[in-house]
Amino acid sequence: MADMKRNMIELVKEVKQGELVTEKYLTPLFIPMRKVYEAVDMLEYIQMSAGTSEAEKELIDKLLIFVVDLYDNQFTKDELFNGLHGPGAVKKLQEQVIFVARGVQDEDTKKYLATAR
Repeated sequence: MADMKRNMIELVKEVKQGELVTEKYLTPLFIPMRKVYEAVDMLEYIQMSAGTSEAEKELIDKLLIFVVDLYDNQFTKDELFNGLHGPGAVKKLQEQVIFVARGVQDEDTKKYLATAR
């Protein structure tokens, strides 16, 4: 198990004088296959819930719970909910699901992991 993929998420902790104070979190070294099954189910739910606002709110809640669990409770659901920039938040959460289901890392994660080594 030489090169195990990890993913990263960056959360805003506070805004000080117009500057963002953020913290980056990495997924655990090992992500069990069980999470892949959950991610596949989540992708199906994402496709089914597109369109209605009530389903979208439920989707966001499910995504928040999934991501908190994925990151092994390094942050709370409220910290995740309040630490993502609204306009891109759902996309960021969905990218976390896609990482687990398909192993696709975003560019920010690749850059961060390249400099963190």
